[in-house]
Amino acid sequence: MLIFVLLLLCSIVRADPLFVDRTLEAGLEREVVNGGPDKQFILESTGSGAAFFDYDNDGDLDLYAVNGSTYDAYGAGPGNALYRNEGRGVFSETVAGVEDRGWGVGVAVGDYDGDGYRDLYASNYGANILYRNVADGTFVDVSLQTGVAGEGFSASAAFFDYDLDGDLDLYVANYVVFDIEPLLQDPELQDPCIYLGGLRVFCGPQGMEGGRDRLYRNDDGSFTDVTLSSGVATANFNFGMGVVPEDFDGDGDLDLFVANDETPNVLFRNDGDTAGTNVRFVDIAVEAGVAYNGDGEVESGMGVDAGDGDGDGDADLYVTNFDGETNTFYENLGDGTFADVTAQSGLAAPTVSFLGWGARFFDFDLDGDLDLFAANGHVYPQVDETSAGGRYGQRNQLFVNAGAGVFTAVDGGPGFTVEKSSRGTISGDYDQDGDLDLYITNIDDSPTLLRNDGALGNYLAVQLQGAGANRDGLGARVRLTTGGRTQTRTVNGASSYLGHNDTRLYFGLHKNGRVEQVEVTWPDGGVTRIADLPANRLLVVRRDDGYAVRYLGETGQAEVE
Repeated sequence: MLIFVLLLLCSIVRADPLFVDRTLEAGLEREVVNGGPDKQFILESTGSGAAFFDYDNDGDLDLYAVNGSTYDAYGAGPGNALYRNEGRGVFSETVAGVEDRGWGVGVAVGDYDGDGYRDLYASNYGANILYRNVADGTFVDVSLQTGVAGEGFSASAAFFDYDLDGDLDLYVANYVVFDIEPLLQDPELQDPCIYLGGLRVFCGPQGMEGGRDRLYRNDDGSFTDVTLSSGVATANFNFGMGVVPEDFDGDGDLDLFVANDETPNVLFRNDGDTAGTNVRFVDIAVEAGVAYNGDGEVESGMGVDAGDGDGDGDADLYVTNFDGETNTFYENLGDGTFADVTAQSGLAAPTVSFLGWGARFFDFDLDGDLDLFAANGHVYPQVDETSAGGRYGQRNQLFVNAGAGVFTAVDGGPGFTVEKSSRGTISGDYDQDGDLDLYITNIDDSPTLLRNDGALGNYLAVQLQGAGANRDGLGARVRLTTGGRTQTRTVNGASSYLGHNDTRLYFGLHKNGRVEQVEVTWPDGGVTRIADLPANRLLVVRRDDGYAVRYLGETGQAEVE
């Protein structure tokens, strides 16, 4: 077995470039602003996110980039930006009514009104904004009419159908209760805290009041705040950061994991019935083994992703944490519990000296198992003044899966040589070449667009077209079998940190030229099975069991109907 693993690693770690930085060539060099250079307050530390999504329904991925502000320019900051994909690896900024100039943090994407066009939800410091896509290339702010504006310091958000009624509900994680105005008006209140080596840094989140996460139920295009009645309020007052919906227990409805900073993580088990009338969420994180790490310690959860890292058919968890802690890999044991297998998975030593944010499970080399990416960067610029506590700008990390959930850190190529203070991370095939690329936001710096040039195998991309308002089939589970081996993925755009990922699923086929079967289990329980498909295609599956096989980027006649 050891010889096999070594041979596999040798076949993957080669001199050819894996990821290449294409930020400038793509026209995405606009800097992300988050306060001043010294980071006096916690608001300046969290960064902002982004979204890959097809806003104009032309078949390729556009990009929404969230931006923060400075205190002097609050309300008149650089603004968020929507970039249209022009093909050929190039984006152009377009004015579409989504250029909020407040203090942006995160973003979620979903067709909340079921009109066939994807809408945007921007989470902010201050009121959040729901932008309705009006299908003419522009958006309108419907936050107040729909009841989801909120108020506070929000972080990650997720659209998902928790009550199985066919439309998309919304969960919003909130970080801390924080008001900057008194601090700016009275300098005596600006009392810094002490970090390693005697550094004077901003305070928090410890000693601050935790934010109140919110769950909004979609009621025919407007939303009702069901935080109290659903049970999610029982876990409030945590420092909410990353969010991922997933059916962790395999009972057919979506549960929810929330990564919390310096407070226990939360795993909400969905105890709803099939009619969606008595949905209750119960926090089972302690008994499930994901509230703390394996040593029973609270960690500083930032980002999170769910994926079948060990190839056994259920969803595991990967949570990024502060430096001095490891990022944590929780293996789903299939009985409602998880085990911290960070050390056994090879992910402890490589991550303990980094401060992690964005996290993605993705099969970057198309060999049939899920690899891992982690975005890194410190919160205190002052750490560069001492040898203790790491560096402010850090390189990001790529971990290749050698099989059965054992990971090895590898050189990601020239795109991984940059050292910035990274935050949000999203994945998507922006150039439509069959592999997943990465976009990373960097605090007070230009972003990083990493084009994947390291794929070794064939692929099948799967795009779902759900019935009703859930147009992307969020929550559907897809199983693909090729060469006698089965891979499992869930359609979900919300994971990592502060962002939204491409909802198309990319399965690596290694050297297999055909797919034996694709099985889709829809959120309503229906199952679609399609057999004998060619490799290196896009499979579009409709809820009515219709499907088409196309080349990526093709708009003409499908090969199979």
